[in-house]
This record gives sequence, structure tokens and C-alpha cells, in this order.
Amino acid sequence: MSTAANLADVAARVVAASTRSTARASTNPARLVAVSKTKPVEQLRECYDAGQRCFGENYVQEIVEKAPQMPPDTVWHFIGHLQSNKVKALVTGVPSLAVVETVDTVKLANKLNTAVGEFLEERARVGAGKLGVMVQVNTSGEESKFGVEPNDCLPLARHIRDECSNLAFRGLMTIGMPDYTSRPENFQTLAACRDEVCAGLGLDAKDVELSMGMSGDFESAIEMGSDNVRVGSTIFGARANMYSEHLKK
Repeated sequence: MSTAANLADVAARVVAASTRSTARASTNPARLVAVSKTKPVEQLRECYDAGQRCFGENYVQEIVEKAPQMPPDTVWHFIGHLQSNKVKALVTGVPSLAVVETVDTVKLANKLNTAVGEFLEERARVGAGKLGVMVQVNTSGEESKFGVEPNDCLPLARHIRDECSNLAFRGLMTIGMPDYTSRPENFQTLAACRDEVCAGLGLDAKDVELSMGMSGDFESAIEMGSDNVRVGSTIFGARANMYSEHLKK
């Protein structure tokens, strides 16, 4: 199947799962983020031409290279681990960056807040304002995973809301197990974290998105309440590992 055909199949499955779900706060279908890690811009354009607008990248170098080659209304999500020393390159390299889904420390939130503040004029020029951010939560308890412990998501969310005027708190994100399929308790934990954040910050559940679910588990994630799913290989095909390793450097 072509990339566009794969996209159409995944998009239909997203809508169907959204219709089946009784756990979602939103009545709209879950957002599909097409994750094009290691894939050429030609495949992104095929998806764009088929109607996809939201794309996700894991590496700063890759998103900075691809963003200028895509139409200006492309919606970019950064979904990889973000090192503090690459924050400025990300913010200045992608002026229209919509969301960073992987904020897991006060230090990183502050760095992003400062970088966006120094670049507000350019972001305004391209129609972007505050940078949306999600708090990444380690729901599986794996030492290899980034993310705050579930008990720490409320303090970080509060810091972003109260101390980071250039950021907009959008919700919570988690990554699946090593084989990219999460156990139900991972999704339940993130949903419980949202309940705690909403209670602590006086927010409505519909205003705090859950980003959970990838190629191997996005339908289950949606059925359990996900508002945002990140699907890569099911749309674009297997990743080129050599290129992936190059981009990590």
C-alpha cells in the first residue's frame, strides 16, 4: 500500500475507535499525529496532499531540516526527548512549532519559556503564539523511560501554568512499553494523572489532553481516553535505523 493509503486506513481506524470510546472527554475524533521519523519529505508531502496536517518528529535536527520544506500550515509536534541545550535550535528552527509533548522537568519548561519569549515576534509573524506543551509522565515505571513520576505531574503542570507565561499547558503524554504496546494500566495511570491535575488546577478534563497510543496500541489508547495518538511505522513503513542513529548525534 502507498503512504497515502496507509494514512487513510489509520485515519479511519482513529475515527472508529473514537466513536467506540466512552472514556474520552472530547466528542471530536482523536488527533492523529503522523510521525515521520527518518522518513523523507516526499512521504510527508504525500500525506499532506492527502489531507494530513499534523506531523510529529523525534529529533531536533530532523524537524529543523523538514519544517522549511513543508507548507506553512503544517502543524508540528515535537515528541522526542528534548535536551536543554537543543531548545533554542528547536524553537528558532521551527517558528510555527505547535506543541512539545515531552516536557519532564522544571528546567526544560523554563528553557522553553525563555526561548519562546525571545522569539515571540517571529512566532507571531507566522501565526503562532504561546508554545503548547505537555507533561510527559513515566506511567510504566521503566528506568529507561523519560518522564516525571505520576505523583510529580501536578507540580510540574502548575509550574508551567503559573511561571511560564510563554507556554500553554495542553495536557499529559506517555510512551508505551518497549514493543510500543502499552498495558491498560499505563493508560489508566495517565487518565488518573489528568484527574489529579484537573482537580489541583481547577481545569475541565476537556481542556487537558491525553497523548497516548502509537502504532501498536493507538486504537486501545483512544478507547481508553486518548485525545492525541502518535502513529509512525503503520503509516510510513519501517524506519531506517542507520539514519535514526545518525540523527541522535
